[in-house]
Amino acid sequence: MMTPCYLIDRAKLLRNMERIAYLRRQSGAKALLALKCFAAWSVFGDMRPHMDGTTSSSLNEVRLGRTRFGGETHAYSVAWADHEIDEAIGHADKIIFNSIGQLDRFGARAGGIGRGLRLNPGVSSSHFDLADPARPFSRLGESDPVRIESVLDRIDGFMIHNNCENGDFGLFSGMLDRIEARYGALLRYADWISLGGGIHFTAEDYPIDALCERLRVFSERFGAQVYLEPGEAAITGCTTLEVTVLDTLFNGRDLAVVDSSVEAHMLDLLIYREEAKLEPNAGPYEYMVCGKSCLAGDIFGSFRFDRPLKVGDRISIRDAGGYTMVKKNWFNGVAMPAIAIRDLDGSVRTVRAFGYADYESSLS
Repeated sequence: MMTPCYLIDRAKLLRNMERIAYLRRQSGAKALLALKCFAAWSVFGDMRPHMDGTTSSSLNEVRLGRTRFGGETHAYSVAWADHEIDEAIGHADKIIFNSIGQLDRFGARAGGIGRGLRLNPGVSSSHFDLADPARPFSRLGESDPVRIESVLDRIDGFMIHNNCENGDFGLFSGMLDRIEARYGALLRYADWISLGGGIHFTAEDYPIDALCERLRVFSERFGAQVYLEPGEAAITGCTTLEVTVLDTLFNGRDLAVVDSSVEAHMLDLLIYREEAKLEPNAGPYEYMVCGKSCLAGDIFGSFRFDRPLKVGDRISIRDAGGYTMVKKNWFNGVAMPAIAIRDLDGSVRTVRAFGYADYESSLS
């Protein structure tokens, strides 16, 4: 297997799918894959039996969800364009409008499918202002109950996305309490309510039974079908970014340069100023692992190894599935990682490789 390469482990993916299937059975909630996080359709066959469909953030994702995944296809966008709306409706089972303005503009054209409105409750679990949907002056959804009440006759559901990397059930439940208190009178008119993604219920120590009960009670209280939109929760821990050491040097500390790039292949690490994850990350030899682009801050992080690194050594960067393949780019013309799958028998097969023609065709 050549590097760099995103390596998806089917056995680990299926463990997440079993957790999602359990939640669906115990809570009555439906689960839609959030394509904005993970859209590697080569493993949709493993996900399809355990999930109900997909949710999107753009026309391209709506089309991919319909053609490659199937099941229910929910179409959402912060703003639909005139030339997109009819095609989006043609692929979707439900369309969620971000604002009353968009509902006014396009709602009548979506009369044949479910129509929803994004509700912004003004509270979230985000630790980052950049990713906080409830930040001041947020454009993400409608928040005024009086304005929302005026359009109840034109919608049949709501989408609420206010969780972000939330592994705290108490925090989730408390925010849902606040949503119920403020918007309960509106939610009673809904046939369906999506609570979005960002809930880390596939983590080993997450109290999934408490979550199931909370979702079941919520659904019964409002007489609505509940949806969740797992992204990271669906694929956490199932993918590594496989890289190879190209050079080692010393400049006040030991450095290792690999055949990948944070900015090109794991952009969220750079955006949120986080380090990559390695295991076991133990031993007497510490190296700063660096990308090969010209960006000075192209650094995966500092990690410990049980022996000195040398040219040709392989490093596996953990948890590299979410918001990576969907964000990868051609910065510096650095080689795009291939996409490979480790099958249940342990064998590895490459399902997509990228070359110069892909780089050239991305430009003009």
